Amino acid sequence: MSPLRIIHLNSLLTGGGTDDQCVKVAHGLQQLGQDVRIAGPAGRDFSRIIDALNVPFCNTGDTKSKTKFILRAAKFIREFNPHIVHGHHGRDIWPTIMATRLSGVRPKLVLTRHMAKSPSSWASRKFMLAQCDAVIVVSNFVEKILTQGMDDRNSPERERCHRPPIEGDFKKIHVIYPGIDTTKFRPALADAKRNQLGLKPEHFAFAVTGGYHGPRGKGQREFLRAAASIHNKIPNARFLIIGRGNMESTLKADIEQLGLQGKAWLTGQMSDMPQVMNAIDCLVHPQIGTEALALVLCEAYACGKPVIASDLDGIPEAFVIGNLGQLVPPEDVNKLAEAMVAQVNAPRPTDAQKNEMHARVEGRFSLQRAASETLALYRGLVASKI
Repeated sequence: MSPLRIIHLNSLLTGGGTDDQCVKVAHGLQQLGQDVRIAGPAGRDFSRIIDALNVPFCNTGDTKSKTKFILRAAKFIREFNPHIVHGHHGRDIWPTIMATRLSGVRPKLVLTRHMAKSPSSWASRKFMLAQCDAVIVVSNFVEKILTQGMDDRNSPERERCHRPPIEGDFKKIHVIYPGIDTTKFRPALADAKRNQLGLKPEHFAFAVTGGYHGPRGKGQREFLRAAASIHNKIPNARFLIIGRGNMESTLKADIEQLGLQGKAWLTGQMSDMPQVMNAIDCLVHPQIGTEALALVLCEAYACGKPVIASDLDGIPEAFVIGNLGQLVPPEDVNKLAEAMVAQVNAPRPTDAQKNEMHARVEGRFSLQRAASETLALYRGLVASKI
């Protein structure tokens, strides 16, 4: 079967889950023998990763002007004449549509919805499905948001209050779970990393990973409040906040005010997350905003680690794959603290249990599976005469 020509459009490439999955899927498709290009701005964090992976790259230049991005993307599409054009970010919905139309060629147009909320614009909610051939969603929960909508008027999080459905042919929506590198995220000894993180053999390390951007981050402040309520009961517990963001001074102040000096600390951004996952004892994901899936749970499970996470949005879809740990109500600090105490007292997973969890994650959330399912969708679209 001859390879497909595929171009992925991405106007950011600055970091985050959407950029990560865009690049990983493109690379996975390339490994499956497809002719893949990524078009986006050079000099960004992920444009350098693309270069390291040897995925051909088309520089769209400065993306402050959407018009320039559209015109340059249209030029690349015209020259490459792809079978598939695939856009990823919400901000790239209409630039992807317009660039494809302006190119003068007629590829199949695919969009991915990585977020657990509806497109922000009325035009996108009403016309997006009519303008593309397929929309990939990263969880069943995201599909539910797009097809049914959801209201939580009492939520303190504004983005959760009203998520309206979109309009159009829902048969164009396809659930394809994103993937993680299960060759790297797997059970392994990590004594050196524990030492680097400031952990001693007797410590039980809870960790929250991810960005902490204001006003509330991903529940890091709630995590610290739960830690403050239990650290005297469990003197060997340690509480790590892994990542970066503009709440650093706030979180450091919380640690001091809550009396957690020497027991809780910020590690900064870590580039070797498989080692980090193996170094900790339990991942805590106390998300308070929207969450499409939470791949970080799959990373923890692939390393054989238990998880305590908020029971909201698409998180249970990731939790069920390992089913080790506990789901707790979001923003309930008392329940979070109780779950952390229970986890310290629970039996540690055996090597056999760790390997079994890794196998389950590999079967459902590997990069190879994500690329293969995406390619199957592409081939179905190209074969269609519609």
